[in-house]
Amino acid sequence: MFARTERLLLRPSWPEDAAELHQAIADEGIVRNLARAPWPYTADDAAAFAAQEHDALYPAFLLMLRTHGAPRLIGACGIGLRDGDAELGYWISRPYWGLGFATEAGRAVINIARTIGHKKLIASHFTDNPASGKVLRKLGFQHTGKTASRHSKGRRAASSCVLYENALDGAGADPACMPRPPAFNIRAQMDGLQAA
Repeated sequence: MFARTERLLLRPSWPEDAAELHQAIADEGIVRNLARAPWPYTADDAAAFAAQEHDALYPAFLLMLRTHGAPRLIGACGIGLRDGDAELGYWISRPYWGLGFATEAGRAVINIARTIGHKKLIASHFTDNPASGKVLRKLGFQHTGKTASRHSKGRRAASSCVLYENALDGAGADPACMPRPPAFNIRAQMDGLQAA
């Protein structure tokens, strides 16, 4: 499964991505905000992630920045299974923080989740990472009013998380996250009528 956004190509990982993946994520400032990634994040961890089997219901994507040359790996975004619910997760390499890539990728993954039949997504962020909460709210996630303790392999401890949900049936969703109909092009419509 692949997706393309204005600046990114979202694609599955391949074993040959391991070295670039390790270079992009081996940063304690990134890993400490993730639940499943260990710290230190080793080349073997990257190789295991890059070679993982792909699940059509819970896809994981590498975020490849489209450039004039070879695409550059800048993060990952995907859907995981947590306590029976589909969970959105993401990370962005430090040089690309604050540039809107998490929101851009998240929108694409939310549309994929809706397309493959998920009715709801959950998400969370550690309370000391409020920037992730801003991303989730931009993506149409609603704060549940709850927090929970969650173990982080990167922190090697449990920390408090803020919990969110996003109903993918459109109820209460942010219009920016909803699929848009194709733009109406009057010129193409007139040309089509003249050709008929």
